[in-house]
Amino acid sequence: MSSVRLRRGTVLRVLDERPGALELEIEVEGERVPAIAYPDLVGPVGEGDAVLLNTTARSLGLGTGGMDLVVAVAGGGAVDLGDVGRVMKARYTPLQAAVRSVEETHREALEGSSGLAGTPVVCAPLHSMVGPIAAGARVAGAERVVYVMTDGAGLPGAFSRQVPRLRGAGMLAASITCGQAFGGDLEAVTIWSGLLAAVEVAEADVVVVADGPGNLGTDTTWGVSALASGEALNAVHVLGGAPVAALRVSFADERERHRGVSHHTLTILDRVCTGEVNVAVPALEGANRDAVWDALRRRSLEERHQLVETDGRPALDELDRAGIEPESMGRTPGDDPAFFLAAGAAGVLAGRMAARAARWRPGNG
Repeated sequence: MSSVRLRRGTVLRVLDERPGALELEIEVEGERVPAIAYPDLVGPVGEGDAVLLNTTARSLGLGTGGMDLVVAVAGGGAVDLGDVGRVMKARYTPLQAAVRSVEETHREALEGSSGLAGTPVVCAPLHSMVGPIAAGARVAGAERVVYVMTDGAGLPGAFSRQVPRLRGAGMLAASITCGQAFGGDLEAVTIWSGLLAAVEVAEADVVVVADGPGNLGTDTTWGVSALASGEALNAVHVLGGAPVAALRVSFADERERHRGVSHHTLTILDRVCTGEVNVAVPALEGANRDAVWDALRRRSLEERHQLVETDGRPALDELDRAGIEPESMGRTPGDDPAFFLAAGAAGVLAGRMAARAARWRPGNG
């Protein structure tokens, strides 16, 4: 049985605006609360509007964005279809949306593709790792980094605050939303066509794959959305790309299962991946370095994968130069440096792989 908590409120002011999303302050049941609206789904929203809100996550005290969601605007005008295709996303929910997918617009390119042709693809278990990965890839020599957003967490691409900032700083060339996720520069029906579109249409030399914000974990081995990054690594392998695994590492997380190398990362590399992948191991010091390598060796991962120790600091320096401070679960690089260094290391490794491949292309001497 599923359940939803709906309440009516009034928009007090617009707090922030980015393509496809409005962050709002709303009065509901005598409280001032944050909320988010997607104008493409619910129509224009402005100060003074009466709105219907989904307040389920906030009422349960969950961290799913920390915001109520605007479902409808009372008395709002008609919302008409734009220039869209015939693929539905968020299917059979009240706000299902029609999109024009790459399978429709670039069928010949996808069907005629020979695969990823060795393109490095970094698969990350958390959305908050996308920034350091993209920055690391760029500073290490990648020309075009493309983000493929999977549907294991937040579905609207516009929910991400991080992606437009990375686009503005030139660290991401494009975003592709696949599966039930929607709102990217390109839309894909599956992770497979999303990966091919990243290379064939968006011309990526490095691809970053991760869920949108708001991953779901249940303190169990198999009940966590992050495991989908292992499935993405398998897809990269089948399509002829160069899979790169980003480790989830933390020495600030209070949960024992996520200290050092997260148990989810170990499950992905040990039990989900079916082929050999490149694993970016962050260059740490002292006991933290020992803890990471011990965790990997206890699973005999050196025998199955290519473990490459890589310095992630150039990625964080590049983000700092751009005025972007990454954050994960309220923690910054100052709070949990190992987490962000691990993500940056994956980007640096992928960028070096892309630069090396570019030097050896025919005609490059």
